[in-house]
Amino acid sequence: MTRPDVTVTVIVYNDAERLPRAVDSLRAQTHANIEIVISDDHSTDDTPAVARALAARDHRIRCVRLPQNSGGCSAPRNRAIEIARAPYLMFLDSDDELPPRAVELLLAAHREREVDFTMGAVRRVRVDNGRRSTWMPHLVTRRRTVEGIEADPRLLFEHLSTSKMYARAFLDRHRLRFPEGIHYEDQLFSAQAYCLATAFTIIPDPVYVWYIEPFAAAAAASISNQRHKIANVRDRVHVQRLIDDFLVSSGHAGLREDKDYKFLKHDFRMYAGDLPYRDPQWLASFAGIMNPYLDTLSPGAFERLPRLERVVLELLRDGRPAEAQLAARGLGHGVAPRQVTTDGTGVPYWGGSVPATDRSRRELDLSELELDTRPFPAAQFRHEITGLTPGPGASLTLAIRTYDPGLRLPVGPQRACLLLTPGRRRMTVPFRLDPVRPGVFEGTVRLDLATAPLPLQGFEGVRHPLVRLDQQGLSHTGLLLAPLTFPTCTARIDYRSGAAPHRLTIEPEGRNPGRLQLRWQPVGVTARVTRPVVRRVARPRVRSAARLVASLLR
Repeated sequence: MTRPDVTVTVIVYNDAERLPRAVDSLRAQTHANIEIVISDDHSTDDTPAVARALAARDHRIRCVRLPQNSGGCSAPRNRAIEIARAPYLMFLDSDDELPPRAVELLLAAHREREVDFTMGAVRRVRVDNGRRSTWMPHLVTRRRTVEGIEADPRLLFEHLSTSKMYARAFLDRHRLRFPEGIHYEDQLFSAQAYCLATAFTIIPDPVYVWYIEPFAAAAAASISNQRHKIANVRDRVHVQRLIDDFLVSSGHAGLREDKDYKFLKHDFRMYAGDLPYRDPQWLASFAGIMNPYLDTLSPGAFERLPRLERVVLELLRDGRPAEAQLAARGLGHGVAPRQVTTDGTGVPYWGGSVPATDRSRRELDLSELELDTRPFPAAQFRHEITGLTPGPGASLTLAIRTYDPGLRLPVGPQRACLLLTPGRRRMTVPFRLDPVRPGVFEGTVRLDLATAPLPLQGFEGVRHPLVRLDQQGLSHTGLLLAPLTFPTCTARIDYRSGAAPHRLTIEPEGRNPGRLQLRWQPVGVTARVTRPVVRRVARPRVRSAARLVASLLR
């Protein structure tokens, strides 16, 4: 039997439905001399039968089944490494795919220059809406060979083991295997590979397709999407401590600040976005696990973060979890705090009092946000829904409170608009904000969603209303934060404008930052016939005819 050039391991557990797609992506590789190992972590569904059927159709496929479930990715990968026959190894999860040229391109990079591993771009695909993006695109913009991780410590952010092709000799020389019995094994394995490698080559081509299911049911969610479990927090922090120990023992302690920054910017940031949705008991457990580890991190890592991320971290460390939740809403979206307090020198701090410790004063100092001086279109306000009352049909009355901690708005009533764009035409609903006290305004607005200007062929999607403020010819548009829990309501709308009927769902967003969410779904002939036809229309000149058909079919 001819020796394969590359062994690609597909790990699987109870995924009989998607396993054929993953394996088919390997059978379609442009470089055909590969070995495919299906490593089954003792599935209890039809996975073993599906794996055997796939192997029967292609002599390149081998199957291995663990005697008992390991509960993670490491054991099935390690078992496959033991039996792999090729000098180069890759790994694929059963719910993902490899692009057709992945093996060819990564192998060519190995053959061009002797390196310990090669890596490429990861294409992320949202299962719910089909949107595509590149994982950590700034790290894979050009072809290059890196002589040791110290040459570009940013690569610690790219901790996926599946985007790489490893030289078997490199893994064996360092006895590098996936750590068993823990989750987030990729982070430790990749950190070790980066530190142990003399050189590795990066190519900008996509070599992995990663399917993301952000709204998967909790039982089916990936490990990284099970952040609601305290055990998940514990596992992630445990792996970070293992990485820290390895950096010291391997002589790479100089990377600690870069690695700590990666943890704060990526790992902690994922939890920070979820904080507003956690109950007090969860928050107490989270702080009990996270805060002792945060105390070990390099001060320089905190200093590299955006200011509002530092605020969330400090409020958590300072035993103010409710305020940390408040600060976490709107991270990355320019949402202001409700209140700031200045000391005797005029320095503004987050919240209603001047911080008591040097660290808190350093971390909660909001001077760099320039709340009182930045240009009006880039100013920071906070718009919150304080009351939400459904009306007849598809109408909705919102009570809105606007916080202006920088005192940018003049005393007196303010002109504001609610903006909504389902389709291509904007719906603008004016209302007035009246002053309540300095820096706080309140108003009400009635939103009749039956008047929304939908296209004739219908609209399927989600929109979040925005608030626009107008001052002296300038405008500012900001997020509208909703109560995190309010009853979901659904109504059928027959539009007076002549647009097709739709089902409209009004609900809380359920994710950071927690906006009011409006979900449109066409019904009737539009859903069954018109929209499928429009989606298949590729040439712009026939789209007008499709819209005409839509209006006739109504």
